[in-house]
Amino acid sequence: MQHIHHTSALSCTRLCASYHLRAPMVLNHITLELPKAQWTCIVGPNGAGKSSLLMALAGLMPHHAGSIQLFGRPLHEWPLRERAQTVAWLSQKQPTADDLRIIDVVMLGRIPHQNWLGAASQIDQEVVASVMEKTQCSAWGERSFGELSGGEQQRVLLARALAVQAKVLLMDEPLANLDPTHQSDWISIIQDLVSQGVTVVSVMHELPIALQADHMVIMGQSHVVHQGPTKEATTHRALEAIFNHRITIAHVHDQWTSLPRIHKMNALELGLCDHQ
Repeated sequence: MQHIHHTSALSCTRLCASYHLRAPMVLNHITLELPKAQWTCIVGPNGAGKSSLLMALAGLMPHHAGSIQLFGRPLHEWPLRERAQTVAWLSQKQPTADDLRIIDVVMLGRIPHQNWLGAASQIDQEVVASVMEKTQCSAWGERSFGELSGGEQQRVLLARALAVQAKVLLMDEPLANLDPTHQSDWISIIQDLVSQGVTVVSVMHELPIALQADHMVIMGQSHVVHQGPTKEATTHRALEAIFNHRITIAHVHDQWTSLPRIHKMNALELGLCDHQ
């Protein structure tokens, strides 16, 4: 049996990737240690390479240099079935047939645990019922996916990812289309998973929610500019800097949040001055 890394669930060393051989690097010599049984958020400006990094870590994007390890074992050495049981993936762009029943969409998350063309087991059905209740989509079981709103679809896709019961959950913009109430519910689900030993890694644009995570990776222009505990002052300063100090990190009601720094334009900048 191979040695399992005791502190990191996913790691990479000098990882380089581009969409094709002559394209610019989207990941440039990235070295990371993502802590086991913690929630890590990957943040940064648009185009920094956040989603590309998550896809590479999931094994969904080829890389031409460097290495990726899952629990200390090279990712490419994992049998596909075992890897599919260990790592679950959630993206708002996941293709899903509009005419599929919701209960069948969620059941797709159980495929790594089923025999080829095998019927769903009692355990599969119990897991699906449980995650649908947790994501508040139980009442939609017989509806088709295409009937739902964007936020409702996102909750169904979360249920599908949870149905895998994976040790690692990777999510790209999981809060897309969710209203504040369901964003709060999402945080509770993630914190519960982490308390059970699951490693969660999410790419997020919602900085106030990202600041609730345990660990943060800050990206800029295809490389990592900072990684560390979210509550540390050095992480806050790096986060402010990557957004050109247009935000400030503040402590409000016993939690960290980000606030925009509004630049008040003067009359000259607004073009209201008489230039005669």
